[in-house]
Amino acid sequence: MRKAALLLIVLLGVAHLATVCRCEEDAAEDKEEAAADEDSDDEEEEEEDDTEVKEENGVLVLTDGNFDTFMEGKDTVLVEFYAPWCGHCKQFAPEYEKIAQALKENDPPIPVAKVDATQATEVAGRFDVSGYPTIKILKNREPVDYDGERTEKAIVARVLEVSQPDWKPPPEATLVLTKDNFDETVNEADIILVEFYAPWCGHCKRLAPEYEKAAKELSQRSPPIPLAKVDATVETELASRFGVTGYPTLKIFRKGKAFEYNGPREKYGIVDFMSEQAGPPSKQVQAAKQVQELIKDGDDAVIVGVFSGEEDAAYELYIEACNALREDFTFRHSFSSEVAKLLKASPGQIVIVQPEKFHSKYEPASNKLSVKESTSVSEVQEFFRKHSLPLVGHRKPSNDAKRYAKRPLVVVYYGVDFSFDYRIATQFWRAKVLGVAKDFPEYTFAIADEEDYAEELKSLGLSESGEEVNVGILADGGKKFAMEPEEFDSEVLRDFVVAFKKGKLQPIIKSQPVPKNNKGPVKVVVGKTFDEIVMDPQKDVLIEFYAPWCGHCKKLEPDYLALGKKYKAEKNLVIAKMDATANDVPHDSYKVEGFPTIYFAPSNGKQSPVKLEGGERTVEGLSKFVEEHATKLQRRDEL
Repeated sequence: MRKAALLLIVLLGVAHLATVCRCEEDAAEDKEEAAADEDSDDEEEEEEDDTEVKEENGVLVLTDGNFDTFMEGKDTVLVEFYAPWCGHCKQFAPEYEKIAQALKENDPPIPVAKVDATQATEVAGRFDVSGYPTIKILKNREPVDYDGERTEKAIVARVLEVSQPDWKPPPEATLVLTKDNFDETVNEADIILVEFYAPWCGHCKRLAPEYEKAAKELSQRSPPIPLAKVDATVETELASRFGVTGYPTLKIFRKGKAFEYNGPREKYGIVDFMSEQAGPPSKQVQAAKQVQELIKDGDDAVIVGVFSGEEDAAYELYIEACNALREDFTFRHSFSSEVAKLLKASPGQIVIVQPEKFHSKYEPASNKLSVKESTSVSEVQEFFRKHSLPLVGHRKPSNDAKRYAKRPLVVVYYGVDFSFDYRIATQFWRAKVLGVAKDFPEYTFAIADEEDYAEELKSLGLSESGEEVNVGILADGGKKFAMEPEEFDSEVLRDFVVAFKKGKLQPIIKSQPVPKNNKGPVKVVVGKTFDEIVMDPQKDVLIEFYAPWCGHCKKLEPDYLALGKKYKAEKNLVIAKMDATANDVPHDSYKVEGFPTIYFAPSNGKQSPVKLEGGERTVEGLSKFVEEHATKLQRRDEL
C-alpha cells in the first residue's frame, strides 16, 4: 500500500513538472512572437521611412525612395541637385532657404526641395545631373532648366512664372531636320551646325541641354547662326550620306557643303566656336610690315593669298579652300601691291613662307601657287599641306596633332629653346639634322624639347640615356624605334635612319610579361602579343582596352567574363582584354581615348576594326555587337 502511494506521488510530481515546462515553452514562444511582431513593425516603419519626406530649414529632402511618390499630383516644384562637398552648393544654401520660405508663403505654396545627387544617383541620372548645384523647376514632373542668377529674387520670379496655369515651355531653338527639309535648310544657310543623334545615346542626352542653350544664344546673334538636329536612327539615308557611324556626330554646313566640327560640346564653347567659324577663314593684311613681323618672329608657316580684289575669282576659290582647313592653319590675304612686292608675288598667287628661324640653304625661301581657272579647291588645299612644314621644324605639344601626325617621323630630342640666349645652341644641333633630312624627303624630321616629351622619351627607353641629344623614330602602326645612346652627329643620325629604312631595327614596345597560362574564357593581351592574338587573320577578335583604376571597367568585368564563357567553344572567335595603361597598342587603327574602349577586329579587316559606340555593355548587348560583325561564327545564338 505504501509502495502504491509512493508511486502515485512520483507520477503526480512528473505530471506537474511537465506542465511547468510546457508553460515555460509557451511563454518563450509568446515572447518570440511578440519580438517578431516588433521586428515586423520596425520593418514597416523603416519601409515607411523610405517614402517619408523630411524637412531641413524649410527645404524638403528628396531621395531615390521618396522622389516619385512626392511628385505625384504636384504642379510645380523647385529642386536643387547638390553634392555635400561642393563649395558653390554650401555658399548657395542660405539663399536657397530664403527661396523656400518665400515660395512657402505664396498662394498656393510651391514646394522647394533638394536632392543629394551623390546619394540619390538614380534620380540624378534620370535628370542628367553632371554639375553642382543644378537647379530645375519641375512642371507637372517635366524638368525646366534654370540658368539664371542664383538669387532669391531671380529664382522666385522664374518659379512663379512657370507655375502659372497657362505657362507653356518655349519652342526649341534647335531646328529639327528630316529628309523633307534637310537639303533646303543647309543649302540656304551661310553656316549651320547639325547634330546627328540617337535617342538612346547617353552622350547625346548629355549634349542635348547644352546644345539647346547654345542654339538659343546663337539665334539672338546678328546675323543668327542656326543649330539643327537629325535623328539618325530615323533618317538613316541622311546619316549614311554624311558618313555618320557614331553618336553624336556634329557637322558644320556652309551653303550645303559639309565640314567636320571639332569644337567643344558645352554651351559657351559651342557659342564661341561657331561665332568664330561664322567669320571669314582668312584675315586681310594691309601693310607689308605685318607680314615681315610674322616671318621674323612667327612659329608657323605664313600663308598669304595675293589678289586684285574681293571680286577676283581666285580670291573666292582661296576662301573656299581655307574654309575646310581653318582649324589647321592661319590664313591671310591681301589686295595690297606693297605686300605683293614684299612676297615677290603677282595677283592670283598664294605664297607660303616659313618663319626666319627655320630658313635653310636646303629649301626655297618661299613656295608659290598660281591660281588659274582650272585650279581646284583640292589642289589649293594640297598645296597648303605640302608646304606647311620646314625641312626640320619644331615639334611641340601645341602643334603635334596638326603638323606632325604623318609617319614615319624622325624626332631629335634635346634642350630646344629659340630665345636669344639659347638660339645658337639650338640651331647648332638642328643644322646637323638638316644635313641628313635633305636626303630623306620621304620622312618628316623635327626637333623637340626633351622636357616637353619626357614621357615619350621614357617610352623609348631614352630618359636615362645620359646623352645630350637622343633620337627616336615614330613609325606607321604605332611602332617606335630608339637610336642607341651615343655622341650625336650627322653620320650617327644617318646610319640610324638608313638602318630603319632597310628594316634592320627592332621596335620598342611597352609590354607586361606574356602570361604563362592564357587559357581562360577572356584572353589576356599584352604589347608583345598584340599582333599574334588581335591581328591574327584567321580569327575574329573582340578586344577591350581597360585601365585597372577605371570604375566603368570594373563594372563591365563580370559581363565581359560571362561573354567569354558564352563563346568559349567558338574556335575562330577570341574575347580578349588589354591593360592599355601598361602596354603599347602597336596599331594606330586601335585608338584608345577613354576606358573601356572596345573594338571588334574581324578576320578580314584587321586594319579597320569596328568600335563599339552607344551599345549596351551587357552580355546581351555585347553578344549582339559580336554577332553583327562576326565573319567566322559557327553558331548564332538567339538573342
